[in-house]
Amino acid sequence: MNLEALPKGSVVAVVVTRHRRELLAESLKALATQTRVPDHLVVVDNGPDQPVDDLVAQCPLPTTYLPSHRNLGGAGGFALGILHALSLGADWVWLADDDGRPADENVLAVLLEEADRRKLAEISPVVTNIDSPDKLAFPLRRGLTWKRSAAELGTTFLPGIASLFNGALFRAETLDVVGVPDYRLFFRGDEVEIHRRLVRSGLPFGTSLRVAYVHPDGSDEFKPMLGGKFHAQDPENPVKRYYTYRNRGYLLSQPGMRKLGALEVFRFGLYFLAVKRDPKAFYEWLKLVRLGQRERFFRK
Repeated sequence: MNLEALPKGSVVAVVVTRHRRELLAESLKALATQTRVPDHLVVVDNGPDQPVDDLVAQCPLPTTYLPSHRNLGGAGGFALGILHALSLGADWVWLADDDGRPADENVLAVLLEEADRRKLAEISPVVTNIDSPDKLAFPLRRGLTWKRSAAELGTTFLPGIASLFNGALFRAETLDVVGVPDYRLFFRGDEVEIHRRLVRSGLPFGTSLRVAYVHPDGSDEFKPMLGGKFHAQDPENPVKRYYTYRNRGYLLSQPGMRKLGALEVFRFGLYFLAVKRDPKAFYEWLKLVRLGQRERFFRK
């Protein structure tokens, strides 16, 4: 760990990992070969029973390895990493999971340039499919339709839209306003909650399509309905389903998102009852949403 003061305009990269050594190695390599390298790297390890401290030590950047002997999830891991980055004196905090990485060596430089030119509080790259970079890793809603490729977005900048844990770059002052992810959420929806806070803060933010962060495809969870006008997220993994629906219930009870509640019931009712024809699954969805609304944040 380097204890020297960070330079003015410093960028601290924060990566959260757990039991994905090979993916982390690729991520760290891409971070270290940026044309504008981060001034410091913080790696939060939620699985130190399979430690990656040697990988972090091999990275040619000043580094801090933070092993957590309790799995904090993505939400807690990013909260810990962000607070540590701020405590080091970071002016910018650059966030990423271990399974994503910059698509090329210019990502950080372009994000800093765009943030300065547009006077943004936060800026994200577009998140594309690591196996098919012309496609989005997650579908993006624009109006009533969902887009699945960057080409469909038809612009170079999306104001007020951002994927916040896949290459997102925050000013330190922005984090003073919006805070860190809510540890209680563990994972799933924590980035949506930060997005909600960003919107309510009134601070300017968005996504630059000039640069990309590659990430494994996550679009299979989003099931289209009515010709693609609606989607319902339906993870196959029961643990992911638990946290996705429970946390969504909490989010839809928060200021700035409450108006979406009725639409959510209609959307998932349509999906589970009319498309999937599975009333039991709809009942499970309602039960998990209710847990979130009541803030019953028990671990699965």
